[in-house]
Amino acid sequence: MSEMAFARQLIKGDRVEKARLYKASNEACFGVQVATNNIAEGVKAAAAAQAAGASWIDINCGCPIYEATRRGMGAALLRKPTKLAKMVAGIAAAVELPVTVKIRTGESERKVNAPRVVALLEQAGAAAVTVHGRTMEQRYKKAADWALISEIATASSLPIIGNGDILTHYEAADRWQASSCTALMVGRGALIKPWLFQEIREGRELLPTAAERVGIYRQVASYMKLHFGDDAWGKRKAFYFLPWHFAFFCRYRPLPAEAYLEQSRQHPLIATRADLAAEQVGENEADLPLLERLLRCENDAAHGPVADILWDSASDAEAAQQLQQLAEQQLEGWEQQLKASSRGDGADERAVEG
Repeated sequence: MSEMAFARQLIKGDRVEKARLYKASNEACFGVQVATNNIAEGVKAAAAAQAAGASWIDINCGCPIYEATRRGMGAALLRKPTKLAKMVAGIAAAVELPVTVKIRTGESERKVNAPRVVALLEQAGAAAVTVHGRTMEQRYKKAADWALISEIATASSLPIIGNGDILTHYEAADRWQASSCTALMVGRGALIKPWLFQEIREGRELLPTAAERVGIYRQVASYMKLHFGDDAWGKRKAFYFLPWHFAFFCRYRPLPAEAYLEQSRQHPLIATRADLAAEQVGENEADLPLLERLLRCENDAAHGPVADILWDSASDAEAAQQLQQLAEQQLEGWEQQLKASSRGDGADERAVEG
């Protein structure tokens, strides 16, 4: 699935929005997600998506950010289900691609209407619906309501894709087995653990070491070099994103099922504030290697220098060595700043928009 593109800017030829339609050569199945509240614009955006090689188009009616909702798009469309369904029907009838829709459970806890919205979308010709288990107002502040997702999946003949709070393979298995969903969608969990899809496919926790994660993160940097260019201008564009990713990468902790399965059933692990060391698996903060502590450092000031090293290193070994040196020189100061800042738990609110 692509990053969400605003349909109006896309069909006007905006370079940023057009870039969201890029399909990598190794992507056999690729969908384009758009935000719109207009049939004609949605139809034109679908044509652009099809020309870019998309297999389907997804209409985002779940994005809670102000940039979308102030324009009457994203989750704001849940306020008027009949109008939303009319728009989807108009787009689905006019395009060749299957049209899917992503929604939230409603505008607020007092205005939960996802069951009705899904029923209307089924009549409108949607090919599938993804349900994120929170309201627009909740954003990421409460646990996803999987009981409601399951209720919707059981009642609808549409393929329902469940979304919300999946960080481990065993949470994915639990949601899959209990919800009657056709499929699951992973969001923030894959930002924290890009290898999460492999874990789900193989049904096991991978537990990569700090050195192995350096290799994974450096691979992310290499993909950005391919996309943006391996020069000063390319780096400038890539660094709107690469340091940002460490607001999620730094949240990685080993979460083997034998230590965390039962806890995950009481409260989502992705919403559980993690200490620097995972004591449940025998870690001790004082004994954590410097490189491990650096990769877990939540101080935003550390993320730029870490990204610089990943971008400039010629090998994984060189990157690990330079990151070790960086940790020896600056990590203690970053950790002290973090402790003094009384940092809250709003990382997802700051980092994720949509």
